[in-house]
Amino acid sequence: MQILIIEDEPRAVRQLRNMLNACNFDYQVLDVIDSVEDAITWFKTNATPQLVFMDIQLADGLSFEIFQKTQITAPIIFTTAFDQYAIQAFKVNSIDYLLKPIRKEDLKHALDKFQKTNQPSSLAPGILKKLLGSLQTQEYRSGILVKDGNGFVQVQMADIVYFYSEDSITFAVTQDKRFIVDETLDQLSTTLDPKIFYQINRGQVIAKKAILKVNPYFNHRLKLTVSSPRNQEFIVSRPKTKAFKNWLNF
Repeated sequence: MQILIIEDEPRAVRQLRNMLNACNFDYQVLDVIDSVEDAITWFKTNATPQLVFMDIQLADGLSFEIFQKTQITAPIIFTTAFDQYAIQAFKVNSIDYLLKPIRKEDLKHALDKFQKTNQPSSLAPGILKKLLGSLQTQEYRSGILVKDGNGFVQVQMADIVYFYSEDSITFAVTQDKRFIVDETLDQLSTTLDPKIFYQINRGQVIAKKAILKVNPYFNHRLKLTVSSPRNQEFIVSRPKTKAFKNWLNF
């Protein structure tokens, strides 16, 4: 089975491959794509894959934008952290919609469903418009509950300059203080306004206002100078550099 994976997190790609192997699914990965722009180019220049695994939030935007720029007739299994926005209607037009972290039984069910139907599938324009509109108008959190001594306090998102993960602990940093957040960085990143915050690598999410300077770094990466660094080094991972530059321009 020739499949295409559209996902911007290497760890998620590895987990998906491992789960496909555990399900005894005979497959060949044609390519792994991490951005809307590259996906559009790929579909325009390659033959249709037999199955596509697609995340919703990619390095440079929402994957639904791909459907607006090119015609896709391949069946789609969506793998995403989103758990709302017309999911039931969405399932009618795709093979399945799997929530991260993906469970083996859910993936196996989706594969069984695909193998039984094996029919080309695409999003109906009306449902695509409704779903894309819902995602774009999502209300992102304005504050976050953090640990402070023996209790908790709420910190406004406007006061946070960056989040980072260290030794499986997530921290929120303001100009003058650091707090522990009782969420993983992956869980947290799906609730942040993407116009304000950007996940530059697996362990850091930064606010646009905190970036003071951007410098080239070896291996085609970028190194950031930020406010209140607290002995942190901020390196934009190579797969994210192009999308990061685009994000800074908006």
